Amino acid sequence: MESMESSSETSFELLDDVDDSPQAPLHPSHSPNYTPGSGSTYAHDWSPSGTGGKLRIHGRHFVDAFGRVCNLRGVNVAGSSKTPVNHNHEAFPHDHHAVTFVGRPFPLVDAPQHFARLRRWGLSLIRFVITWEAVEHAGPGIYDMDYLAYVRDLLSLLPQYGLVALIDIHQDVWSRYSGGSGAPAWTLESIGFDLHALEESGAAWLLGVKGGGHVEAERGIWPCGYQKLAAATMATKPVQQFLQEAFLDMYTVVVKALGDIEGVLGFEIMNEPHRGYIDLPSLYQFNYNTDLHLSYVPSAVQSFMLGAGYPTLVSNWTRSFPMPTRKTSHSVLNAASRKAWRVDGPTEGRCVWELHGVWGWDKIRNEGVVLRENYFVKDPMTGRKVNWYTDFYYPFLKRWAKRVRDVIPKDKMLFVEPIPNEFCPSSWTKENQVPNMVFAPHWYDLDTLFSKKFGDFSVNVQGLSRGMFPLQAFYWGQLGVRENYSRQIRNIVDSARKVLGEVPVLIGECGIPMDMNAKEAFETENWKWQYRMMDALMVALEGSLANFALWNYNPHNSDVEGDDWNGENFSPHLHWITAAGILSAIVRPYPAKTAGIPLQFSYEMNTGQFTFEWKPSDTIPLEQAGQTKVIPVARETEIFVPSLLTHGRKLKVEGLEPEDTYVHDESRQTLFIVHGTSTPSKVRKVTVLVWPPLRPTFQLNTFWGDFGELIISGLVVFVGVFIFVKLKFFM
Repeated sequence: MESMESSSETSFELLDDVDDSPQAPLHPSHSPNYTPGSGSTYAHDWSPSGTGGKLRIHGRHFVDAFGRVCNLRGVNVAGSSKTPVNHNHEAFPHDHHAVTFVGRPFPLVDAPQHFARLRRWGLSLIRFVITWEAVEHAGPGIYDMDYLAYVRDLLSLLPQYGLVALIDIHQDVWSRYSGGSGAPAWTLESIGFDLHALEESGAAWLLGVKGGGHVEAERGIWPCGYQKLAAATMATKPVQQFLQEAFLDMYTVVVKALGDIEGVLGFEIMNEPHRGYIDLPSLYQFNYNTDLHLSYVPSAVQSFMLGAGYPTLVSNWTRSFPMPTRKTSHSVLNAASRKAWRVDGPTEGRCVWELHGVWGWDKIRNEGVVLRENYFVKDPMTGRKVNWYTDFYYPFLKRWAKRVRDVIPKDKMLFVEPIPNEFCPSSWTKENQVPNMVFAPHWYDLDTLFSKKFGDFSVNVQGLSRGMFPLQAFYWGQLGVRENYSRQIRNIVDSARKVLGEVPVLIGECGIPMDMNAKEAFETENWKWQYRMMDALMVALEGSLANFALWNYNPHNSDVEGDDWNGENFSPHLHWITAAGILSAIVRPYPAKTAGIPLQFSYEMNTGQFTFEWKPSDTIPLEQAGQTKVIPVARETEIFVPSLLTHGRKLKVEGLEPEDTYVHDESRQTLFIVHGTSTPSKVRKVTVLVWPPLRPTFQLNTFWGDFGELIISGLVVFVGVFIFVKLKFFM
C-alpha cells in the first residue's frame, strides 16, 4: 500500500472500441502511472466533470460514466416550499388565487451560499419540493410561468456546485386547504367543497396550517387529516378522472420547463400517496394499526354526516402507553350544523357520497345510515374486490410515466413511493413498474415522531403494528436504538429488493424532530438527544447502504415557529447547528464513488473511525440505445471525508493491499483509493482512523451496561434471602 500526494490535473480519454454509442469515457486511473487524486474533482461531485457524464441506473445501483457505484445522500429543499411567500395565517384561506411561490425555497440571490453549504457538508443530492399549488394556483390551466422560470434559474446553478436534484411534486393531506400541502384550492372547489366551512364542519383540521400545532393539545394531529372528509374524498374517486388529467397536464408543464436541466436527475410522481377511502373495509371505523387516532377521529360515515351539516357524536383519542392512543371521551362536533358543501357547487350542497348512494339520512330515526357498506372495497358495478395499488395507483403511474417520457430524455429517472409506513407491496412486480424506476419510500421513527420525545427507551412501531411480540420491540440505550432503527430500515430495503428485484432504493424522507423533549435543548443548549437520535438514524442508513435525503433543509426555520407548518421542526436551524456542533452527527464520511460493488460500511462518530468493504470490478455491462455494452470501471474509489472530522488531525488508512495507493486531500474532503491490477477482484476492506482521536460525544450505553450491576445485585440479595428463609424455616 502506498500513500501519494495529489498532483496536477489529468484528463480522461475515450475508448472507441468499448462503447461507441455514445462513447464511454476511460477514467485516467487505468493509466499505470496514475497518481490517486490527480484529477480536479471530488468525491461528492455529481456534475458531468465529476462523473464523466451522467449518473444512470444499473441494477440496484446508481453508477457514473466510469462504471463506479455512486452513493447519493442529501436533503429535501425545503419545508418552506409547502407555503407561499405571501401566506397569511390570519387571512387563510382568502385570496388563494393570488398566492405566489416565487422565492421558495429561498431567493435566487441566496442560492450560492446555500448550495455551497450543502456541498461543503457532502449533502449533494437535493429532493426539490414543488407543489401543484405553486404551479397552478390561479385556476385550472393557468400556470405560473414566473415561478417555473425562477425554479429553472435556481436549478440551473446545481452543476456549478456538484449537486443534483430530483423534482418532488409534494403533497400532504391533499392540500393546504384540507390541512396539509399540495393541490390548489380550486381542486376542492371543483367537487363542491366550501373552503370556508371545512374546519367548522369537521371536514379538515386547519389549525396547523394557520400557525398552530406547537402546543400539546395540537401536536401531531395533522396526519389524522387523511381520514377526514376533505382529504379522503379528494384522494378517492368522484372527480378523479378530471383531477388526474389536470394533474398530468400540470406535470407536463413542469417537465417541459425543467426536464432538460443538466442537474435534474428525474421526477417523483408525488409525495406520500394515499388511498383515501379505497380498501376501507368498514365505514364505521378506521384501522387503528394503520391510521393515526388522535384527538377527534370520526369514522367515514360520521365524516359524511358532519359534512352534510348534522351534529354528530365523535370519539376523542388521547396519548397513552403502551398503545399510542386510547379512546377517552366523546363530544358532539359541528353543533352549528355547518355544511362542508357549497349550495352553488356541482353537488348543490349535498354530500357527494350521499349522491353516490353510499349513505343516507333516515328522517324517521334522525340519523345517518350506511346503504352500501362495501362501496369502497368492491367495484360498485361488477362487485369485484378492488385493490388500490393494482386498480388505481399502478395504472396512474404508467399514464404519468408516458406523459413524462414523451417530453424529457429517456435517461431521466422516475421516482415512486408506496403509501407511507407500508412495505413495498408484493404486487409491485415487473409489469407494474415504470421505466428507469427508483423506489423512494420514507422512514421515520413513528414513536418519536408522534410523541416528540426521545431518550434511552425506544420502540419498534413498525414491528408492533405487524404483530411483533412487545418485548421484542423495546430497546434500551444508544446501541439499542441503533439496532432498532437499523432493523426497521433494513426491512424497508429488503422488502423492496424481494419484490422489485434490481431497482435502486432511495429513502426519500427521513429525519428527526429538532424540538424533541419539550424543546429543552433550545433553553439549555445541550443537544445530546438530537445528537444521539440523528446518529442512530445515520448508522441505520449507512448500514443499509441506501441512498437518502434527510427532511429537511429550511433556511426559514426558527426556534419559535420551527418549519412553520403543522408544528413541525425538522430543519436544523442554521444559527445553532454550527454553534452547537451537531453537524458532526449529520456530516459524516461515506463512500461516494466506489470502483466496484460496496459490501459494507460503518462509521463511529465518537472516534471518527470508519470501515469500508467493497469488491472491485473491471467492467460493467450497461444498456444503451437498446444494446448492452461493456465499459471498463475506473480503479479509483472516492470517499467523502469531511474536513470537520480531519482538520488538525492526521488520517490513517489501514487494510489495503500492498499495490493499492491512496491520497487524502482535505481541501477536497476526499480520500482517493486506487486498487492494484494484480488482484483486481479481491475484496478490499479498509479501516480509516483520525489521530488524535475524537473526544466521545456520548456514551454507547446498553441495557446491561446501565442496569446489569443492579440486576445482579438484586439477584444476589434474592438468592441470599431465599437461602436464609429455607435454612431457617424449612431445614
